[in-house]
Amino acid sequence: MTLTEQAYAQIEEAIVTLKIPPGTAISELTLSEMTGIGRTPIREAIQRLAREHLILVLPQRGLLVPEINIKKQLKLLTTRREVERLICRSAARSASAEERVEFSRLAKAFSAVAKDNDDVSFMHADREFNELCLLAARNEFAEGAMRLMHGLSRRFWYFHYKQAADLPEMARLHAAVAKAIADGNEDAAGKALDRLIDNIETFTKASLLT
Repeated sequence: MTLTEQAYAQIEEAIVTLKIPPGTAISELTLSEMTGIGRTPIREAIQRLAREHLILVLPQRGLLVPEINIKKQLKLLTTRREVERLICRSAARSASAEERVEFSRLAKAFSAVAKDNDDVSFMHADREFNELCLLAARNEFAEGAMRLMHGLSRRFWYFHYKQAADLPEMARLHAAVAKAIADGNEDAAGKALDRLIDNIETFTKASLLT
């Protein structure tokens, strides 16, 4: 992993998990001190985070972590549904035998999360599942579009899930998608993904009331 990738991973995680809260003004120097990484890799990481809408670059004013906007999140979900359905169907069709074993393992991991209501394990399994889907789909264009949405989606979930989300149900829905991909069933993967996004949309709208 390059220094730029390390800087990106550390800063993205801090923003998504709210260690750097929405609305925070930050600087390259602050991020460099936080990560222990030099200014050039930090600057390159900031450019990527800006493309993903996790940092706003304000000319002559510095950097800002944007507030969470529910209307924008719903718009993101409309796009995410179409792109992620394509990715899941493609993964069901194109995954290697080794990748199918990993999807089966993740389906069991999500089922365990549903039983234990374990939010930390869910976050770890979800991130691994997302990366495996992108790898197995073999579509760099869909991957690029999806990566632009992952961070915002994870941050929104982290901010609101304790108030509005049903974690066991969310885990069960993820398990269904993972199992369909493991089984190589394109139609089932697409339908399971639609049920998952339906649930996320309901959760997002419920966040307006919390």
